[in-house]
Amino acid sequence: MKKLLAAAAAALSLSAALSPTVHAQSVADGSREHPLRVLLIPADGGTESGTKADYAPVFNAITRTTGLNFDLKVGQSYGAVVEGMCNQLADIAFFGPVSYVQAHKRGCAQLLAVGVEKGASVYYAGMFAKANAPIAGIKDVKGKRVAFGDVNSASSFTFQVAMLMNAGMDPARDLSAIRMTGSHASSLAALVQDQVDVASLSFDSYEKAVKQGAVDPKTMKVIARSMAIPYPPLALNSKLPEPLKAKLKDAFQTVNKAPGVTPDMIRGYGGSKIDGYDTKFSEDEFNVAAEKLGLLTDEIKGRILAKAAER
Repeated sequence: MKKLLAAAAAALSLSAALSPTVHAQSVADGSREHPLRVLLIPADGGTESGTKADYAPVFNAITRTTGLNFDLKVGQSYGAVVEGMCNQLADIAFFGPVSYVQAHKRGCAQLLAVGVEKGASVYYAGMFAKANAPIAGIKDVKGKRVAFGDVNSASSFTFQVAMLMNAGMDPARDLSAIRMTGSHASSLAALVQDQVDVASLSFDSYEKAVKQGAVDPKTMKVIARSMAIPYPPLALNSKLPEPLKAKLKDAFQTVNKAPGVTPDMIRGYGGSKIDGYDTKFSEDEFNVAAEKLGLLTDEIKGRILAKAAER
């Protein structure tokens, strides 16, 4: 019942933020009066301004090359972005790999593009601890207080829980305390403030925090690093007109070489500068996220959330 109420609240909140009425022609032309609606997961800190600032430059570049206009919004949670896309409240969405798999399985999302950085379209999830903590590796996390981000996040929950399970641990039983912070940045902040012993977040989010001066890297250490994860994708609403889908894919594939577009405008996850976008990335690459998601049954996630609710 609590989950249903939370989902309903998220959907209502999202409905208030985004117009549910989109005429076919307005979607097709992306006019200023009816811009294409872009919904972003709250990947870093969850702030409206911060998350929008990460992706505004590249969408501004797409506007310059195509004449299409975009209205960027940030969802309250990863799950809210999935619901927004599947309830026709968004035309384009930025997902984490796991939330993309969820939306794709429901038939409402198709791959638009993934970022390419240093020739690859991957990133990594990590677990971090204080440099002076008696924690050397994943097995030492047993009995410790751990912060996770969003329950639908690939790199602040799913892959870290999978790593703990692969190390023989039952997170709900073997961790002394669990804190669900809702975002990568909040998990790192909980570690900095000694509220937890271990923080779960992506390396991209960690590096962003270092650059912003939110954490001194000399005071931190990496205790676990995931396998390569497909880069968080941009996705299209499956019901968009096919010519518009093709136009958007072509625009993202070539945006880094378009006249008048500077390298500073080509941004990706966490607002980092990237080489460009790949619109021919295979859907099959997201199978790794689907496999990890499959490990986390509703029963396991339920026990983890119940443990997090303990005080």
